[in-house]
Amino acid sequence: MHSFVLLGLCLSFTSMADDRPNIIVILADDLGYNDVGFTNGSTQIKTPRLNELAEQGITFENGYATHPYCGPSRAGLLTGRYQARFGMENNVSYTPYDPHMGLPTEELTFAERLQKVGYNTAVFGKWHLGGAPKFQPNKQGFDYFYGFLDGGHMYMPGQVHVGSPDGYWLPIMRNNLPAEFDEYLTTALSRDAAKYIKRSTDEPFMMYLSYNAPHAPLQAPQETINKYKHIKNKNRQIYAAMVDEMDQGIGMVVDALKEKGKYENTLIFFLSDNGGLYPDTWWPQFDWADNSPFRHGKVALMEGGVHVPFIAHWPNKIKKGFKFDGLVSALDIAATSVALAKADSSDGLLDGVNLEPYMTKRKTGTPHKALFWRLEEADNIWAVRTMTGKYMQQGLPGVGRAYFDMVNDPTEQVNAVDKYPQKQAELAKLWNEWNKNNKENILRQSNEYKSAVQAFYEQLNKDDRAQANAREKYIVK
Repeated sequence: MHSFVLLGLCLSFTSMADDRPNIIVILADDLGYNDVGFTNGSTQIKTPRLNELAEQGITFENGYATHPYCGPSRAGLLTGRYQARFGMENNVSYTPYDPHMGLPTEELTFAERLQKVGYNTAVFGKWHLGGAPKFQPNKQGFDYFYGFLDGGHMYMPGQVHVGSPDGYWLPIMRNNLPAEFDEYLTTALSRDAAKYIKRSTDEPFMMYLSYNAPHAPLQAPQETINKYKHIKNKNRQIYAAMVDEMDQGIGMVVDALKEKGKYENTLIFFLSDNGGLYPDTWWPQFDWADNSPFRHGKVALMEGGVHVPFIAHWPNKIKKGFKFDGLVSALDIAATSVALAKADSSDGLLDGVNLEPYMTKRKTGTPHKALFWRLEEADNIWAVRTMTGKYMQQGLPGVGRAYFDMVNDPTEQVNAVDKYPQKQAELAKLWNEWNKNNKENILRQSNEYKSAVQAFYEQLNKDDRAQANAREKYIVK
């Protein structure tokens, strides 16, 4: 009798086993579109582990970031909402004191949504969404954090020091405590992520592996740099080594999944936060990334700035690798994850689309009718892209206001502005409808913010000195 009851309980628990997938989002930083093998078939830089994931998964040939540089792009990715919805279109400046400089706490990350339905959540690497305690990862939906809060970090162990106002030099954090790293930072992040997988339980997990590679400063192990001595550009040699090290680190994560028996039912997304650096007028010396066949790069709304390497891999559902040419956005990662986790999205705030039907070929076509961008750097910087056309305005050399035929000219070589007025009007209408629900940007640009903070401290000191000089000396009797 007891045996029968125990057997029944075992069968009951087995039938209730959680078959929801683990979800891993791997984000590269300032990666050139042409700097991974799966986008072009061959490359100077060796990325065998990423190429394998692409060959066995799905390559989104029209995959886009929501912004052409770091912080806003991450805000869109993690919330699943255009960052313009909540007025966050500038990089967050690192400060542990400012209670307003960060991702608004009323915005839900998709990690928070997944936490509520039993997912374990972890983030490794670059945060860049606020340094004050209330903005840190453990308060924004992540159970575990190993990384840094600023927009970048030094890569070599031994370079950190306490007290720096620049987060690049501060110690790595584990949750809310300092944590040392004793090897190349990209490797350390990958190793900690692999360890996390190996100690995971039967509960599903969501991991956000947010590399700062290959973002500056250009630093890599010398033995890896030596692999790329044939590249004449010395900066590109180091950059290539940084991408190579990231690919090796991704291999560590994939191997951990296989060792733990979680490879088949883990959905892996890989993409870049924006395009690679391009020697535009504002940083002519930054010439190490390759965004070809697209023009321009980071900060630009041209394809080189927002059209990014983007793949998904899920052996249980994606049986054979294939290429998908519909419009896909970083926003879709949150929507897909929430749907697969059976988490709540009834607030209707998510701007992304669940990609699962497209990844499993139950749906064809494009997930998005149109994608939108807006920049704060100056008035009137915007872009809208459909499957057939792109209409934009940005003060780039040889660009300005532009219309591109994305069917016959997907690399934006010919500006056909005003040749198709009806098509332009249709795109303008789409953009204006989208922009109705947006907020104007709130945060200041980093240099402007730092100048204002410095001016505040100077004025504070001036006032304190004046107050001190105005006090009369007292006499002891």
